[in-house]
Amino acid sequence: MSRADPAAERTTGARTTDAPAVRAPRLVWSLGLFRSELVTVFRRWRTLALFAVLAGVPLLVGIAVRIETRDGGSVGGGGGNGEGPAFIEQVSNNGLFLTFASLAATLPFFLPMAIGVVAGDAVAGEASTGTLRYLLVAPAGRTRLLLAKYASVVAFCLAATLVVTVSALAVGFALFPVGDVTLLSGTTIPLSDGLLRALLIAVLVAGSLVGIGALGLFVSTLTDSGIGAMAATVGLLITVQIVNNIPQLHAVQPYLFPHYWLSFADILRSPVTWDDIARNLGLQALYAAVFGSAAWARFTSRDVTA
Repeated sequence: MSRADPAAERTTGARTTDAPAVRAPRLVWSLGLFRSELVTVFRRWRTLALFAVLAGVPLLVGIAVRIETRDGGSVGGGGGNGEGPAFIEQVSNNGLFLTFASLAATLPFFLPMAIGVVAGDAVAGEASTGTLRYLLVAPAGRTRLLLAKYASVVAFCLAATLVVTVSALAVGFALFPVGDVTLLSGTTIPLSDGLLRALLIAVLVAGSLVGIGALGLFVSTLTDSGIGAMAATVGLLITVQIVNNIPQLHAVQPYLFPHYWLSFADILRSPVTWDDIARNLGLQALYAAVFGSAAWARFTSRDVTA
């Protein structure tokens, strides 16, 4: 008996030693939950349609510029302030600028609208179809499920931005000459450096969309109608954009999430000025924290499966 007890103790001790390993399956399960959300988002026909629309914008812009330059017309009319027309003026000289022009053209509405559609449907769409209750049957917890959904929205932000970027690069390289890049400040850099700056700009544009993503996720927790959540998010986007363009409301505009969206143009200066870029990223982080917390409070306290 005395010899059996140590064996039992060793068995118990082994079990105690192995107990922390139980957390590994939970981590794997959490990654599986995130992977499942990604598959759900990216396999929807609506998502593929949004990607097609976003990829078509650079094609339309490139064809329009090509026709205009072939006919000898003047392209754009910007004054070099880094917005859409100023980029379009440069497209005929260097196809790489089609990337910047396309991002500037899609950022005010097309990109955030796509994010609003995906984020607005994240919770409300599942609730309206009745699949949300089955997700909550698993021992995931609402917090982890909400985090997985927001992570998939952020992944969609990056994917949507890259779709525009890759499409613009393909069209720009196919239709226009490509070479050394003359920045907005007049400095000329090699094409390789220009491509690196284009990649950095794509990442910054994706980061500019995390605020509207959190806002859409919060709206999605307020209703069981996916269409209603998407419409409300897009409506809020349009309203904020209107307010951001009314000169009399300049006092509140620096606190609106789209106010610094076009700050990515500062990457095309030498030296790069980071002030507005930092303000933009800080503002997006603030919106993500505020509306992410509001979404968590709503999602964990209401019976969203009813």
